[in-house]
Amino acid sequence: MDIKLVKNEVEQWMNDYFDEKPENDNRNFEAMIYSLKVGGKRIRPTLMLLTYAMYKEDYKNILPFAAALEMIHTYSLIHDDLPCMDNDDLRRGKPTNHKVYGEAMAILAGDGLLNEAMIIMLNQCLDGDLNKVKASTLIAKASGAQGMIAGQICDILSEGKSISEEELLYMHRNKTGQLIKVAILCGAILGNANEEDISRLKVYGDKLGLAFQIKDDILDIIGDVDILGKNVKADECNNKTTFITMYGLEKCKEKCSDLTQECLEILKTLKVSTEYLEGITEFLLKREY
Repeated sequence: MDIKLVKNEVEQWMNDYFDEKPENDNRNFEAMIYSLKVGGKRIRPTLMLLTYAMYKEDYKNILPFAAALEMIHTYSLIHDDLPCMDNDDLRRGKPTNHKVYGEAMAILAGDGLLNEAMIIMLNQCLDGDLNKVKASTLIAKASGAQGMIAGQICDILSEGKSISEEELLYMHRNKTGQLIKVAILCGAILGNANEEDISRLKVYGDKLGLAFQIKDDILDIIGDVDILGKNVKADECNNKTTFITMYGLEKCKEKCSDLTQECLEILKTLKVSTEYLEGITEFLLKREY
């Protein structure tokens, strides 16, 4: 299974989806498409598809769910970059949405992507498949006020002050970890995995999401803006508590490595081939962007 091909198939599905919109609606979707087309690692949809592929071969059947999750992630980035939040002017190597279209249009672009994602998932559920209904519900919850948004609220309320380790972990298990974990869980659920595997993959998803955020914090300090495609030391400028300020750089590197190893050990307990998930787990540890 070619991970680059999987990523390209997600890209193509989203391109085709918006190409099918009526031409007279183009201006309604222009800002949404802009942020989707500036690229990205597509980690969340890839994790979903690779997890599904451990149980079923026809992974293209769930491309709509993978694309919907990426639209939700992209909406969150558009809103995160707004002046009222992180006030960033660079994302994925390109000007952020509000720098191109203005704040009002950027807000609407984010709103539009979230709603399109829900439309896509609801359409998939029309055949009555309960696994699809369950996956859609989990994605909606992971994106909501008890998931990603809970983490974003905590992030905003924590600006300019020191927070506890418990609060920091809560923030990132929600803001970053929820969409990573739900990608894995939905891949397993849609692939009709057994409950034991789903339970283990939930723990794997928690640990992977935490490792992902710690790596992001590391790259925010030592990363190259030309490789990252976004500004570095943004958290420092916004006076935020991060894993770096909490533990220090070297301890963060150690924690990231330990969590990655724990993820790999969990995967080895599954009775299916985990080769591709192992590969992306190691990639996330070694990435430079």
